[in-house]
Amino acid sequence: MNNRLNTIKTCLTKLSLSLPPLPLSKLKISSFSSLTTANTGTPNGHFSPKEQNLLSLFKHCLTMKHVKQIHAHLVQTGLDQDLYLTGKIIVFCAASECGSMDYAVSVFENMGSPDGFIWNTMIRGFGRTNQVEKVFGYYKKMQEKDLVTDNFTLSFLLKVCGQVGSVCLGKQLHCCTLKHGLEIHVFVRNTLVHMYGMLRDNETARQLFEEITEPDLVAWNTIIDCHVHCGKYRQALELFSRMLRSGIEPDEATLVVTVAACSASGAFEFGRWVHSFVSQSPLVDTVSVCNALIDMYAKCGAVEEGYNIFKKMMKRNIVSWSTMILGLAIHGHADEALVLFSKLLEEKLETPNDVTFLGVLCACSHRGMVEEGRMYFESMRKDYDIQPTIKHYGCMVDILGRAGLVEEAYRLIMGMPMECNAIVWRTLLAACRVHGNVELGEQVTRHLLDLERDNSSDYILLANMYASAGQWDDVARVRKSMTDRGVQKPKPGNSLIGGQVSPRSGRQPRFS
Repeated sequence: MNNRLNTIKTCLTKLSLSLPPLPLSKLKISSFSSLTTANTGTPNGHFSPKEQNLLSLFKHCLTMKHVKQIHAHLVQTGLDQDLYLTGKIIVFCAASECGSMDYAVSVFENMGSPDGFIWNTMIRGFGRTNQVEKVFGYYKKMQEKDLVTDNFTLSFLLKVCGQVGSVCLGKQLHCCTLKHGLEIHVFVRNTLVHMYGMLRDNETARQLFEEITEPDLVAWNTIIDCHVHCGKYRQALELFSRMLRSGIEPDEATLVVTVAACSASGAFEFGRWVHSFVSQSPLVDTVSVCNALIDMYAKCGAVEEGYNIFKKMMKRNIVSWSTMILGLAIHGHADEALVLFSKLLEEKLETPNDVTFLGVLCACSHRGMVEEGRMYFESMRKDYDIQPTIKHYGCMVDILGRAGLVEEAYRLIMGMPMECNAIVWRTLLAACRVHGNVELGEQVTRHLLDLERDNSSDYILLANMYASAGQWDDVARVRKSMTDRGVQKPKPGNSLIGGQVSPRSGRQPRFS
C-alpha cells in the first residue's frame, strides 16, 4: 500500500457525528441505485394478485398524493409491513424530485424490521435533500443494529462528504471502505475519485483513478470532471484525449464537461475538434451538448458559430435560449439578443430564468436602453418572481451609469438586499469619472477602499477623475497615497491560446 493510503489508514475509523455547519456544493453526479440488487422481494419473486395490483399502481405514481393513496391502501390491506412494497414508497420519497423525506421517515419508523436496502435508501434520500446530520445519524443507527455496510451505503456517504466539503470526514470514510474491503468496488472507487475531486484534492483523485486497471466510461467521466472542477483544464483535455485513444467512446456527460474545459481555458481549436466529433456522432442533436458548444463558442469570441448551432437545434430548452441571448449580448449583438428574447416570450417557448434576464439587461446596457432596462428589471421580479442577484444589480448600475444617472445608480446600490461587491462599486466609479461627478466618485471610492485597499485600478480611476476636473493637487495626493501604501500597477497579463491538436492523435494539446 502506498504512502497516501498508509496515511489515510491512520485516520479514525469510527465516524465523528458532530458535524460543523458546512456549505454544500451544487455540483452533482449520477446517483447510484441499489434497486436492482436489493433483496427486498418476496421469496422466489412470486407475488399474490393483490400485491401485483399494488405494484402496477407504482408504475403510474407521479406525485406525493399518489404515494399517500397507495400507502393508505397498503395499510387497509394489511401489507404495510411488506418490505418490498413499503420500500417502493420510501424509494419514491427519497429519489424523486417531488418526494418527501418527512413522509419517508414516518413510513420508516412504523416498519418492524427495515432491511439494509431501505436503510440505504433513507441515507440516499437525506443526502439528496442535504440533510447531512441525518445521513450520518441513520448510518450510526445502522451500525448499532449490526446491519452490513455495503457498497451502496458507502457510495451514498462518500457522495455526501464531497457535497459538504469535509476533508476529515471524507478520509475517515475512505478508511471505512478499506476496512470493509470495498475500495476496489466500481461504484465505491468512482465515488471516492469524485469525492476527492469535490474536496479539491486532485492528486489523490488522480492516484485513485490510475489504480483502476481498466477504467470504464463512468470512471473517465468522473476524473475528467474532477480536473475541471479543480481548474485543471489542460489535464482534463489530456485525459479526454487519452480516453479516446484507449478505445472508450464518450457519452453526453463526457462531451459536456470536456467542452466546459475548452470554454474555461480558451482552448478554441480543441473545442472546434470536439464539435466536429459531435457532428459525426449520434449525439449531434443532444440538447446539453449543443448548449455546451454554444457557450464555448460565445466565451471564445466566435458567437456566430454558436448561433449557427442554436439555429440548427431540433429541440431547445431554457438553457439554450439563455446561453444564446447572453452570448449575443456580451459580444455587442444587443439587437439580436433582444429579438431572440422577444421571440421566446411571444411564442411562449420557455419561461425565462435569471440567466435569461442577465443577458437581456446586458443587451440593454450595450444599447443604452435605460427605460427598457428598468422595465425588464422590474418584470423579472413582478412577473416571474425571480430575485435579482448581484450580477443583475451590476447590469442595472452599468445601464444607469452609462446614461449619466449616477445618483440613481448609487441609490440602487444602497437599496440592494445584499452587500455590494467591489466590481459593482468600480462600475459606478468609472461612470462618475466619465460624467465628471467628483463628489459622488469620492463617496464610491471610500466604499471601494473598505473592500479592497490595495487595488491599483481604483486609485487610477480616482486620479483620472480628478485630472479630468483639473484638480491636480488631488491627483498628486492620490498618487502619493498609492506610493505610501506600496500599491503598484499589476504586471501585464498572459494570453492563453488553444492548442492545435486532434484529441485522437498522440500529441497533447499545447497551451501558451
